[in-house]
Amino acid sequence: MQNEYTRLLGLIEEEIARTLPREPDAAWYSRFFGALSFVPSPEAGRALNAPARELIGRGGKRWRPLLLMLSARAFGREDGALSLCPIVELAHNGSLIVDDIEDCSDLRRGGPAIHLMYGNDAAINDGNLLYFLPLALIEEFDASAEVKLRLHSAYAASMRRLHLGQALDIQWHGSPDYLPPKRDYLGMCALKTGVLSRAAAELGALAAGASVEAGTELGCLFESMGVAFQILDDVKNLRTGNPGKRRGDDIVEGKKSLPVILACAHEPRLARELPRCFAAARKNGVMAPEVEEAIGMIARTGALDEAEAEARGLLSGVRDGIRRIAPTEEGTAGLLGIFGFLGA
Repeated sequence: MQNEYTRLLGLIEEEIARTLPREPDAAWYSRFFGALSFVPSPEAGRALNAPARELIGRGGKRWRPLLLMLSARAFGREDGALSLCPIVELAHNGSLIVDDIEDCSDLRRGGPAIHLMYGNDAAINDGNLLYFLPLALIEEFDASAEVKLRLHSAYAASMRRLHLGQALDIQWHGSPDYLPPKRDYLGMCALKTGVLSRAAAELGALAAGASVEAGTELGCLFESMGVAFQILDDVKNLRTGNPGKRRGDDIVEGKKSLPVILACAHEPRLARELPRCFAAARKNGVMAPEVEEAIGMIARTGALDEAEAEARGLLSGVRDGIRRIAPTEEGTAGLLGIFGFLGA
């Protein structure tokens, strides 16, 4: 299975490069922008795509486009709807560019945040463009008008949900003393993070001709997977730091993560003490002593282990659901294999 994933990932990289070339030509402009009265200069084309290419080129496991292909194959489309696979990768990277501006982040995937390299104006424009380019991929997809309409509807709903989740996250960051209930936090994660996992699985199934109901069911399973990965990222940020980011960045951002929520449930006094640490960390950066102070208070409650156990439970439920609804044994194996690919 690993060899097959490697082969598919090679195809995915080629498709992403074709969708977002370093040197856009007249055919590319026509493909994504329709008939233009002129072809922008080579310099303009390079400037347009450079911010997105920079971030995408820094890596990432590409598991979302891989999931889209595996879902399409699971429901009988042998080519895995390859031409659609950039959709979720483009949208994901667009959201990262915008997130880093909103969070005033200075690091992403081991390099400077995109807005620090190219300026806020170019970063915002390119982040937003990555939300819209996928629409052209759906329009040119080789499928019936009914399937295309289902794909458009699912993608549009996913992007609306993504922005709703981000709005909740921003509101909570802006209210230092507010601590959301666990249910609300998990709901926000489903909207902000799980939604792109859901979109990958749902779009893949719909592209293969699956019913809306089947696509929704598979999508909901992988939405839970996305939530579980977000929780595991939250835990890792406070234990060792996430790849390409610094340990304790979430404290600087004042993130009301599941470990924070659980810690405050165990020790209500932390609901008063942690906002002080968040404020100091936001003012003085990740090296502020309050970052380690906050992490220590959270860890001593056992909240990190509890949050990790919650995530593992969600992943177990997703595996069970895949075994129940995937139409073939081969499709089941392909979808289940992605957990091992991600080390989950």
